Amino acid sequence: MANRKRNVQLHFMVTEHERNLIDIKMEQLGTKNMGAYLRKMAIDGYVIHLDLSDIRELVTLLRRTSNSLNQLTKRVHETGNIYGEDINDLRESYNKLWETADEILSRISAI
Repeated sequence: MANRKRNVQLHFMVTEHERNLIDIKMEQLGTKNMGAYLRKMAIDGYVIHLDLSDIRELVTLLRRTSNSLNQLTKRVHETGNIYGEDINDLRESYNKLWETADEILSRISAI
């Protein structure tokens, strides 16, 4: 054993559920050698870190736009009038919303 190519042992614990998930993925890959599978995934597997700040900004814009639309609708029902400035503000909100959505979708498609 002193002449082993791989002489550093790693040890980690998993839950039964995690072990079942590992077994399922190994089966999908068609391998029964857990050591080889875990080594391959640890070295070549993908790590995905999502920065959701853009999504948070999009949700904030959705809320603001929704609130603006609700306020405009309420004012129209109360007064029977609609003002061009209100429509322009709403249009700007929608444009910003779509610009942000397009940016996010472009970044996602590049992944």
